[in-house]
Amino acid sequence: MHRIIAAALAASVCASSAQAQTSPPSTAQDGLTLEQALDLAGANAPGVGAADAGVRAAEAQRRVAGQRPNPSVNVEVENVVGTGAYSGIRGAETTVGMSLPLELGGKRSARIAVADTQTARARLAVVTARADLRLRVTQAYNEAVASERRLLIARDQQRIATEGLRAANVRVRAGRASPLEEQRADVARINADTALAQAERAVTLARANLARLIGRDPGALDLGWFDRVAAGVGPRLPASAEGTLALAAAEAEVATANAQVRLARSQRVPDLTLSAGARRLEATNDVAAVFGVSLPIPLFNNGREGIDAARAQREQAEALRRVALLDAQQAVATAETDLANAEANARAANGPALAAAQEAARIARIGYREGKFGQLDLLEAERTLAQTRSAAIDALAAYQDAKARLERLTARAPANTEVQP
Repeated sequence: MHRIIAAALAASVCASSAQAQTSPPSTAQDGLTLEQALDLAGANAPGVGAADAGVRAAEAQRRVAGQRPNPSVNVEVENVVGTGAYSGIRGAETTVGMSLPLELGGKRSARIAVADTQTARARLAVVTARADLRLRVTQAYNEAVASERRLLIARDQQRIATEGLRAANVRVRAGRASPLEEQRADVARINADTALAQAERAVTLARANLARLIGRDPGALDLGWFDRVAAGVGPRLPASAEGTLALAAAEAEVATANAQVRLARSQRVPDLTLSAGARRLEATNDVAAVFGVSLPIPLFNNGREGIDAARAQREQAEALRRVALLDAQQAVATAETDLANAEANARAANGPALAAAQEAARIARIGYREGKFGQLDLLEAERTLAQTRSAAIDALAAYQDAKARLERLTARAPANTEVQP
């Protein structure tokens, strides 16, 4: 009787384990998709809001740069509080006039050019912030889905270990196995319980991180997205670093430096101030017109040092642009290699390797049930299958992460952020 019960329990372990390992994980077809998560995150992202405010500030600075100097009203009183005939205010001469500065050398257009480059940089910062947010949300979504997939495996392994312990208890009581077999099964069950608890905490953390980004509880996720690996049709064309956000930011710095050089040159030209007014002569009660011209003499500061500083900053920006190009090319090449390796690992781990591990575990279960294999063979096969399933999830997570990083590195700068150097 005990042998029949032991055989029935062992068979139930094998059947449930085989079904858990071969059936695909459940997917939430109506769950929160990645694109929906990106839309939710974009609606309340503080980084994007700060970049938008930067654009408004730059546009306001552009309007300020286009404004002309304000005129001045001058009031002068002469020949008062003196001696003799000029005591008191009887001999006062009052002059009321207005002065108007005239900017020369193209200062206004140079300021506008600098403001235009700064506005372009601010718009580029918005696009960069959105690209960074997309990468961050994708990585958080990827981690949340991967953690839920790992939780499914942990639950399967915990159930298998629990049922294996029951079968071992029956086998020991029936005298078909030594107590050591029961102890091994108990250790496997304890390890499975610990792994399940760790997987549950990982899911809680990953979902909380995703919720912080999208502003609400994510609910059910699109688990099927995790398994989508792009079908490679021939070799990929290498991505170019030209036109990417990283290089566009460096080019914007060069354009700003060029505009600063132009502004420094315009500052060397002195501005002219014209004034005109009317003077009232107290002695005769007559009124006469007064005209004046003011022109500063560039004796101590002729603006040469400002031009030298602007040119040095331009050389620095051009050098940093070359550095940014090299860094972008290296980062893109590394990301392409990582993506190719991750894609190969994902296909292998979820294809032949997983199928081989499932078949080995199936054979071990049948042999253990029929008494042809020992418990150690069964535990080794189950351990290998669990590791292979975990490796498959890790490979898919690495693929999705590498794909997101490559998309971020090759993100193109829109045309409205381009400025003329």
